[in-house]
Formats: sequence, structure tokens, C-alpha cells
Amino acid sequence: MTLNEALTGISGILVTPYDDGRVAPARLAPIIDRALGAGMHMPVVNGNTGEFYALTTDEACTMVTEVANLIEGRAPLLAGVGRALPDAVRLARASAEAGAAALMVHQPPDPFVAPRGVVDYLKAVSEASGGLPMMIYLRNDTIGTKAIADLCAVPGVRGVKWATPNPQKLAEARAACDPQIVWVGGLAEVWAPTFYAVGARGFTSGLINVWPEHSVAIHTALEQGDYAAANALIERMRVFEDIRAQEMNGTNVTGVKAALIAQGLDCGPTRPPSAWPLTPAQQAELDRFMADNNLI
Repeated sequence: MTLNEALTGISGILVTPYDDGRVAPARLAPIIDRALGAGMHMPVVNGNTGEFYALTTDEACTMVTEVANLIEGRAPLLAGVGRALPDAVRLARASAEAGAAALMVHQPPDPFVAPRGVVDYLKAVSEASGGLPMMIYLRNDTIGTKAIADLCAVPGVRGVKWATPNPQKLAEARAACDPQIVWVGGLAEVWAPTFYAVGARGFTSGLINVWPEHSVAIHTALEQGDYAAANALIERMRVFEDIRAQEMNGTNVTGVKAALIAQGLDCGPTRPPSAWPLTPAQQAELDRFMADNNLI
């Protein structure tokens, strides 16, 4: 599978398991095996469902190294990098050494971010990785179409993970950039049909940790242009995404890890400031969802 093919598939954002407070990547083995067996196209380590901002740089380097070992070349690995430039550079080098196929560059969370500064940031990350292809993780489209086009023009940028609920701006950005850039829906399954309608392909998924077959079925329906089937499948899993969106998205990873515990795949709790555990009402809703779909 080529990188472009993988990018237009499902980018499965893996959780980060903990054991007594320490990262425990080995616990991902059955989750990765199940997801790849179901047809996940591209596993992603150190993404937001992987609690990237709750990890130290040492932990993130451990995760990319160990996850690459667990995948054993069965699929191209997308590795998240970001935070302060020295951390991003170090993680880019570790990701390249681990054998990652490409980097997903998190949008810098600094309160003072200039679009031209992000251009310099991307160039430094690219150099540190030895020129690995990069996917821009765009969570704020207020920088404007011109700035987005400038970022996409940085050598090595192969794709954009579009994670804002603005399909019209996505369409404008696509039209302003090199047609070889791959645009990926970055708001998971629920937004995938909308983004497909304006030219994005593929989508990110946290559900892939828990119910990979369902994510793959949604992707298949969208690739076939069967929006009715895709939307019907999305309705079946909407409860799960609704739980994850509560508390200002503070239960996003909580819902995934709680579902994994219910399946006997304990990856530990989430770290603060993420919510843990689910409230009794949230847990009851998750339990019903899991039972109704024969996931437990």
C-alpha cells in the first residue's frame, strides 16, 4: 500500500496504555492486531486519542518505537510530533529511526503562532526527520486560505488532516493548493460524509480501537459513494461519539478507554486534565451502546 493510499484510508488513532502510571505500549498488541485484521489502513501513534499532550517527550519517543515494533511493517505508521520545537525535532528523529512512514505535525498550541512561523517549524521538523513526508494537523482554519496554501507548499507536506467543522473552507483550501495534497477528514466518522462531499478522502478514527470493523464498513460505503449506507452506519455509532464529546470533549479518550476496559483490554485510565472515570450516567450509556452492538 502506498502512502497516499494509506492516507485516504482510515487513520486509526491508537490510545496510549498505562500501567501504574507508566506508558505500557505492549498492551496495544491485541488492539493493533484486531484493527489491522479488520482492514485499518494506517495506525497513528502519538495522536490526540493517544493523549499526546499528556505525555512527556521521552514517553512519546518510547511509544513510537514500541508501536513500530508491534506493527512489524504490516501497515505504514503515521507518527505524531509537536509541542516546543526542540521536542518536535527530537520526536521527529525518533520517529524516523523507528521506521515511521510519515509524520503528523500537531498544530502548535503556543498562544503566539504566526503562520510564517509554522512554515519555519515544518521545515525544521522535516530536516530533523531526514525528509519524511508530513501531514499537517489543522485544528484552526482562521489563519485563512492563503496561509494554509503556504503551509501546504512546504517541501515534504503530503497531506492535511482537516479538523475544523468548516467544509466550505476545506473546499476553498483544496482549490488553492497543489492537487497532489491529500485532504483527510480529521473529525472522525461522524463528519466523514460531509468532508467527502467537498473532496476529502479517508478519515481519522478513535472507534478503531474498539470496533474497527464498523469503521472499515463506513469507509467502504463512502469510497463506493453510498452515502445512505455510510450515514446509516454512522447513526449506529453516534452514541459513542456523543459520549466522547461531552465535557468540552474532555471525555474523548475516556470513552475509548472505558470501552476497552469493558472488552477486557485494559489500557489504564486517562491522565488529567482528561476526565476519568466516566460519570455513572455516561458509563450506563456506554454500557448500553456496547451491549446493543455485541461489543461485550
